Amino acid sequence: MANEEDDPVVQEIDVYLAKSLAEKLYLFQYPVRPASMTYDDIPHLSAKIKPKQQKVELEMAIDTLNPNYCRSKGEQIALNVDGACADETSTYSSKLMDKQTFCSSQTTSNTSRYAAALYRQGELHLTPLHGILQLRPSFSYLDKADAKHREREVANEAGDSSQDEAEDDVKQITVRFSRPESEQARQRRVQSYEFLQKKHAEEPWVHLHYYGLRDSRSEHERQYLLCPGSSAVENTELIKSPSEYLMMLMPPSQEEEKDKPVAPSNVLSMAQLRTLPLADQIKILMKNVKVMPFANLMSLLGPSVDSVAVMRGIQKVAMLVQGNWVVKSDILYPKDSSSPHSGVSAEVLCRGRDFVMWKFTQSRWVVRKEVATVTKLCTEDVRDFLEHMAVVRINKGWEFILPYDGEFIKKHPDVVQRQHMLWTGIQAKLEKVYNLVKEAMPKKPDGQSGPARLVSGEQRVQVAKTKAQQNHILLERELERQKEQIRASSVLSGVRIKEEPVSEEGEEEEEQEAEEEPMDTSPSGGCNSWLANGLPARRAAGMDSFNGHPPPGCASSPVARELRAFVEATFQRQFVLTLSELKRLFNLHLASLPPGHTLFSGISDRMLQDTVLAAGCKQILVPFPPQTAASPDEQKVFALWESGDMSDQHRQVLLEIFSKNYRVRRNMIQSRLTQECGEDLSKQEVDKVLKDCCVSYGGMWYLKGTVQS
Repeated sequence: MANEEDDPVVQEIDVYLAKSLAEKLYLFQYPVRPASMTYDDIPHLSAKIKPKQQKVELEMAIDTLNPNYCRSKGEQIALNVDGACADETSTYSSKLMDKQTFCSSQTTSNTSRYAAALYRQGELHLTPLHGILQLRPSFSYLDKADAKHREREVANEAGDSSQDEAEDDVKQITVRFSRPESEQARQRRVQSYEFLQKKHAEEPWVHLHYYGLRDSRSEHERQYLLCPGSSAVENTELIKSPSEYLMMLMPPSQEEEKDKPVAPSNVLSMAQLRTLPLADQIKILMKNVKVMPFANLMSLLGPSVDSVAVMRGIQKVAMLVQGNWVVKSDILYPKDSSSPHSGVSAEVLCRGRDFVMWKFTQSRWVVRKEVATVTKLCTEDVRDFLEHMAVVRINKGWEFILPYDGEFIKKHPDVVQRQHMLWTGIQAKLEKVYNLVKEAMPKKPDGQSGPARLVSGEQRVQVAKTKAQQNHILLERELERQKEQIRASSVLSGVRIKEEPVSEEGEEEEEQEAEEEPMDTSPSGGCNSWLANGLPARRAAGMDSFNGHPPPGCASSPVARELRAFVEATFQRQFVLTLSELKRLFNLHLASLPPGHTLFSGISDRMLQDTVLAAGCKQILVPFPPQTAASPDEQKVFALWESGDMSDQHRQVLLEIFSKNYRVRRNMIQSRLTQECGEDLSKQEVDKVLKDCCVSYGGMWYLKGTVQS
């Protein structure tokens, strides 16, 4: 209060907003001149503007009679620019540099906070500025002088050579036609700097007339800076609240995207970043930083941000690698982009970078040559992948750029489990695409799994054969003991057991299946797991062991009910699935579940297969070719036998066809359907059945998931 009394209000001034020149008024900022000289004193020879770019060029006369003007220098510049012969195209017709060009540039892209003020008769009239242009001297005449100099040199060389050389012989000319421009090449050309410069140069100049400060036309235009209705008494009803009125007086800065200067991709303004939604902030930070611990991300976002929301958002744009977050490949390489080095598509780049990220989930070290050999990408692309997340060590390879974050792993086990499921699905996809074979290895004590070791098919068969020979005698004894127990049991006296001989070849297949089949989740058994095809339950279940969970056939198990619901919903959408594809979908389903869900308790391959069969599906024994590259999980095909619609009979006939044929032609399928169903099916009905169960490749039809390209 004391300060207000010491500084009383001496005058109140009415403020008016004039809009007559709101879309036409520009502020020009000239270079500094002596105070005794104003730009109105200098004759303006010409002026022109490009409205779209808001670019202005002014030509001003130079006082050649001023004692500070160097006449010899002015003559030399005019001679260099125009040459000895002066014509109508000459820049300086007087053979003296007697004028100077000023070119404008924008000082700010947001002029909504600036206005020109005119004070008259106790009233302040404000007119918003449409643009603020800063004028700087243009030295384009120097470029013209250089061009003249080069032309003279070329002319002199041509004159000397023409005296010494005879007339040239007629030479054959080869005509070449350019290839049609692709869409990606056109987009790159349109976004290039040369194209934008050419587009700006193509905009025509609009010539202007300059009027001085004391000119009558200037005085007339200056009247538009006054609000026309300022003298009239207006009764305006204030319907805005004080906060809204203040917002109108000082609006927030909202610069249009097209007016923003293009900044480098690695430059971020934290002030602008924090005005964006949280999801966009996380995405932009991860896209620029590439690799970041969760603690660093929280410190950048600020203490007021909810960590749970950040945890939910980071999983949408990044993957967990050694306790740190690495940005997803599809964020760096969008769908329509391509490699700047090799031109390969974004899909191939994402697959290669996912392989590098997956390798770092297995080990601290990665060898560049190994990545290039597997992914078949050029050295520059592989180096870009590695530089995103690793540093090179001499004679060692590439080491992950950040240390292992064990604190985050211990603090967020649910997130780690969900990320592990996602990596399991990515690993299965990479093994299929790159034909990788990962030998089962024990996990490290600290939870970091070792790197996958690539072995050949012959080595794999030899290992399986050795294991089968070592366990052959023990397995036979165990089989005989189980048979004796069955014969002696009164409960199972009426049950017929199918006995099959155990051979070395069978042992090899089972050992191989035991290596391929288990998922990276906890195992679980079944209700009738004691016998299967005469083999011990321990072997029939793929060496699965009981872990205390109720078996899938028991209705009291919540795990079984949840798993049954997932299987039924999945097969209602996709009628045919391989075990490999079903496991991938199940891992994605687990990743979408909330922490602590019952399905996180552990689901084995055997439990999953038993649930599929209990849900009304049947296993289709597709006769794969002998030299197939499909894994055992890909050779196990399951199909929904009855869905309750009108096409059940048609699908059953189709599935029976594929139980005897690996691939079939369409005419064979149509004739068999007509024969079995006893009616002439329409093309639409046949197409529906094929779409539900099959895919076409090379003119042949395969069951979904069984085609080997």
